[in-house]
Amino acid sequence: MKSHLFALAVFALALSPLRAATDPAAAWRAADDARVAAMISADPAKLAAAFSDDLIYVHSNGKVDTKATFAPAIASGKSAYHSVTYEQRDFREVAAGLVLMTARCRVQLGKTAPFNELYLSVLAAYRLEKGAWRFLAWQSCKLDTAATAAPAAKK
Repeated sequence: MKSHLFALAVFALALSPLRAATDPAAAWRAADDARVAAMISADPAKLAAAFSDDLIYVHSNGKVDTKATFAPAIASGKSAYHSVTYEQRDFREVAAGLVLMTARCRVQLGKTAPFNELYLSVLAAYRLEKGAWRFLAWQSCKLDTAATAAPAAKK
């Protein structure tokens, strides 16, 4: 009986990469993870690979950037991303080759500690371009961190 269980476990582990390869959400998460890593590393080649040429990035303060303005700002250190921590992140394919991501995250910005921390609600888009998911759009708004704390008990 134990040998059958072991064989079943080995078979299940062997299928795991196959499932991941056929799970579109895994590819979308990987694209977003690569975009975050590129922004934190500030590596121009990684930014160029992650960002669509048609990128529209609307910051939480309303400032609008394109790939032509945003990637150089990150690469030069003018916009320095230290970390992005997701509280929630969901993906939905809305049309063939177009995925929307909704998320709540904490973003730490700045070159040195103490970092400026933003708590954001986000709508982002990824588009399949020449076989790769590329970061197409971002719109975020600041959330009140006090609103996320446990509500006070009513008396």
